[in-house]
Amino acid sequence: MYEDIKQRFQELEQKLMDSALIKNQADLIKISQEHASLKKAMSLIIELEKTSKNLKQNKDMVANESDAELRQMAQDEITGLEEKVTQLTEELEEEVHPASPNDKKNSILEIRAGTGGDEAALFAGDLFRMYSRFCERRGWKLELIDSSIIGIGGFKEVIFSVKGEGAYGLLKFEAGTHRVQRVPETEKQGRVHTSTATVVVLPEAEEVDIEVKMSDIRIDTFCSSGPGGQSVNTTYSAIRVLHVPTGIIVSCQDQKSQHQNKEKALQVLRSRLLARQEEERRQAESSARQIQVGGGDRADKIRTYNYPQDRVTDHRINISWHSLPRLMDGEIAEIVEALKKASKAEQVG
Repeated sequence: MYEDIKQRFQELEQKLMDSALIKNQADLIKISQEHASLKKAMSLIIELEKTSKNLKQNKDMVANESDAELRQMAQDEITGLEEKVTQLTEELEEEVHPASPNDKKNSILEIRAGTGGDEAALFAGDLFRMYSRFCERRGWKLELIDSSIIGIGGFKEVIFSVKGEGAYGLLKFEAGTHRVQRVPETEKQGRVHTSTATVVVLPEAEEVDIEVKMSDIRIDTFCSSGPGGQSVNTTYSAIRVLHVPTGIIVSCQDQKSQHQNKEKALQVLRSRLLARQEEERRQAESSARQIQVGGGDRADKIRTYNYPQDRVTDHRINISWHSLPRLMDGEIAEIVEALKKASKAEQVG
C-alpha cells in the first residue's frame, strides 16, 4: 500500500545524506521541500499499516480463538479499529491528493480596510488579531511583512506570512470581503455602523516555484513612515518593487534593513505572481486576487460579524456561529473546517 510514496521518501532521505548536495543550493532546497512534504504522508502510512495489522489480528482471533472471552474482547475492538482505518485512509488520501497543488504551502495574507473609514481600519486590525491568535493556536509562525497603521490603532493595510503545515489549504477560505456590524469606537451616539475589510490569501511562492528576473523589476527606496504619514527614520530602508511585465507593485517597510525589506517584498511578489499564474491556468477572466477580494463594497461579502446579535455568519454556506468574542480571539477552526468540508463536497458533487 502506497509503496511508491515509501520508495520516494527513502530515495529523498538517501539524497539528503549525500554531501555533494550541499554544493547545489537549488537542488538542496527542492529535495528538502519534497522530503518535508512527504513526511506527514509517511507518518500516516505507518499508522495505517499498524492499525490494519491490528484489525486483521482481531478478526483472525474472532474466527479462530476457542476462548469465548478472548473472542469477545477482539470483537469489541474491531469497530474502533475499522473506524480508525477509515479515518486514516481519508486523511492519507487528502494528504497525497490535495484539492489544490498549493494547499500544502505556507501562505501570505493581505488585509485592507474597505468601506467605513477609521472603523474599517479598526476592523482590519481585529481580523489581523483573529488570524494571529488562530495561527498561534495551531503552532504556526506568523511574520509581519508590511503594514500601514492609523493613529487610533487599526490598519489601512497589513501584510503577513504564515508558516505552517497546510497553512494555505486552510486559510484560502478566508479570502474575500468581511463585513462588520457594530457600534464603532469612533461613534459616540450609539448607532450601529456597517464597515468592511478585504482579505487576500496567497500561496507562498519560493524561488523554485517562480523565477523573478532582475531585469523585469524596478526597485525604489524611500523612508519608512508611521501613522499619519510621518517619517519614522532618516534612512531609505523601505522598498518599493515594480514588476514591469505585470505592473504589480509591492512595498515593504516593516523590516529592520533595506536588504530585509527587499527580500520580503520579493517574497510577496513571487506569491502574487504564483496566484496569477494559477488563475491563468484555470482560464479565469480575472486574477485570483480580484476574485478573492471583489470590490470591497458592503454588498460584496463572504462573512458578516454582527456584534449586537453576537453572531458570525458565513454567506457562502449560510451557517452562523455565536459567541463572537471567542471567535474573534482566533477560535475559528470550526468555521474553517465547515468551509473545507463544503468545498470538498462541492468538488465531489
